[in-house]
Amino acid sequence: MGRFNVLLVLSLAFSLCLFPSTISAQLKQNYYASICPNVESIVRGAVQKKFQQTFVTVPATIRLFFHDCFVQGCDASVVVGSTATNKAEKDHPDNLSLAGDGFDTVIKAKAAVDAVPRCRNKVSCADILAMAARDAIALAGGPSYAVELGRLDGLSSTASSVNGKLPQPNFNLNQLNSLFAANKLSQTDMIALSAAHTVGFSHCSRFSNRIYSFSPQTKVDPSLNKTYATQLQQMCPRNVDPRIAINMDPITPRTFDNVYYKNLQQGMGLFTSDQVLFTDSRSRSTVNAWASSSSTFQNAFVTAMTKLGRVGVKTGKNGNIRQDCSVLG
Repeated sequence: MGRFNVLLVLSLAFSLCLFPSTISAQLKQNYYASICPNVESIVRGAVQKKFQQTFVTVPATIRLFFHDCFVQGCDASVVVGSTATNKAEKDHPDNLSLAGDGFDTVIKAKAAVDAVPRCRNKVSCADILAMAARDAIALAGGPSYAVELGRLDGLSSTASSVNGKLPQPNFNLNQLNSLFAANKLSQTDMIALSAAHTVGFSHCSRFSNRIYSFSPQTKVDPSLNKTYATQLQQMCPRNVDPRIAINMDPITPRTFDNVYYKNLQQGMGLFTSDQVLFTDSRSRSTVNAWASSSSTFQNAFVTAMTKLGRVGVKTGKNGNIRQDCSVLG
């Protein structure tokens, strides 16, 4: 190898050492230890204050994190508002049902962080959303865990980028697995993350076909518990107000727990994409295992959330830290 080539190789190697974030995402726990040491307690305080105002903070923040990560990666692009010249992610039809409390949680947590002089404009909206989702889960009785941090905020947000990126209520197991695999998440991760439906609600239109027009042969989905189906029909009559919301978990709707899986065993999964986790033999054993062991479920959920938080992370020139989470810049 000539002297020039040796110098070139050494130069490249040195560059990689100096700029590792341009090569791969450098997420790590306690990322802000020397930048904004109290950032996690600041965010937790803001989330707790919001939680005391409304429980909707919990499902809204968790869902916001998931919708963000699955579209352009975990970069807070879902928080960006539309402008006269750009229709943003949050205004895509699949995101219109995102509760405003999730967005408000991120905005208020960002304001609390930036109120500390040494932290101002040093913490990304993407990291704040990741921390807020963790804190919301814990406030509802779910597991707390160490969040990997170091994400930058995305530089774009378009409604068109949402197309085909989010799971739909009528998905079967193959469709779910395919969508999650595209984000390097396994079937086990998918089943764990589906438990976010242990809190939150859905509008009747998202599942009305299961109780009124499932097939030409039967109006009610046969995988639905009959008593539960009747209750749903009573809460969601055919010409119901579209704003009517139904708890995803009819048993413990305000607790983040493994009752979600127990409900599936009883035919009480609200969406087809929930119930299929039990009706399909390929995933049923996992549902049964987690229905009988809360700790096993929680461990799997933490693993899945950590992997979800690594999806499409922006670093280097691919991102920045927004001063206002809702405005690109």
